[in-house]
Order: sequence, then structure tokens, then C-alpha cells
Amino acid sequence: MPQRCQRKLIKRGAEADIFVISWFGEKAISKIRKPKPYRNALLDSDIRKKRTIHEANMLSATKLAGVTTPFIYFVDPKDAEIVMEWVEGDNVKDLIDSELSAEIGRYAARMHSRNIIHGDLTTSNFIFNKKDHKLTVIDFGLSYYSERFEDKAVDVRLIKEIFVSAYANDYEGLYSSFLLGYRDISGDGHMTARILSTVQAIEKRGRYARMT
Repeated sequence: MPQRCQRKLIKRGAEADIFVISWFGEKAISKIRKPKPYRNALLDSDIRKKRTIHEANMLSATKLAGVTTPFIYFVDPKDAEIVMEWVEGDNVKDLIDSELSAEIGRYAARMHSRNIIHGDLTTSNFIFNKKDHKLTVIDFGLSYYSERFEDKAVDVRLIKEIFVSAYANDYEGLYSSFLLGYRDISGDGHMTARILSTVQAIEKRGRYARMT
């Protein structure tokens, strides 16, 4: 593995830490999954190795679905590290509007068309480059494959919850734009209807659980 310059911690997460590093003279991101001291050391190493490989594979698979993700430069399963492209731009959570919401909807539909569930579909996991007008989705640590309508609906339900909680005044417009973007890709057929009806079913279950 090439020698790297000093790394700078920019995010400390429950599962992994994110660093800015220099990679062959270029700015890059290093994501390293942290050991869990409460797990058996051998088991912990195997889990981190498998999750690192899985996330790298999901990043590549999502790109093939027509969704912009960071380029992967290097994967080190032994040290549970992924080195990837530094994405220039601003976090969408700070500049969300109807146009970006619609594009997030298109991205979600493209992923779902390949049975890719992001698992953490929030505005914080999108970066927008105003200069290139390019939207990039990041953080596939919770992603997985599934054909189930329920799993796809959970992705949609999560972004809807983000709109409600973080952008209450603009919630209706943002969610409507998201759905328009989603339908641009998925159409208005049976699959889309099933996913959206499942979103409503999940919401009803949540309301019932709070009442009991």
C-alpha cells in the first residue's frame, strides 16, 4: 500500500471513522471500520472485513445503476478500509430544494430498479457540486440487496421523515418533488404503487404503535 500523508479526522461514526488523506498527491477520503472491543477479536475482524468488501461492491453496483457515487481507489479488507474519491460540493442537507429533491427521487428509483436498498437515504448522504451540477450519493454502510417492496418503502419513508422533521415548512413541496422524480424513472405502474402504498402502511403501523 502506498505511503500516505497525515490524515485528518472529519467524522467519527458508530461503525467507522472518516478521514481526509492524500492519495498519490490527490485529496481523498479514507473510511475505516473500527474494532468493537465487546466482540471476539477474530469474529470482529471477519465482520469488518466482510462489511468493507460489501460496501465497496455496493458503491460499484450503484454506479452501474446510473447513480453517481464516489470512485473507489483502494480497498484493504484486512484493515477494514476503503479509500475513495473526495467529492467536491456542498452537503444537500444545507441547500435542499425541489430540484434536488426530484433528483434524489430519481436516484432512489434507479437504485430500487436494481434492488439496491441504500439503508440511510437522508439529505446528509448527498453532495451537490453547483459548478458541475452533479449530485453524488455517499455512505453505503447500511446498504443491501432486496426485492421486497417493504425494504424499498423503508428507504422512501426515511427520506419523507427527514423532510417532515428537518424541513417542516417545505415538507409537502419537497416530498412531492421527490415522488415526481421517483416516478420519472419507475413510472406509475404496479411496482411504484405497491412501494408507495407500503409507505402508507408503515406509517399506519407507526401511528398504531404510538397509540397502544
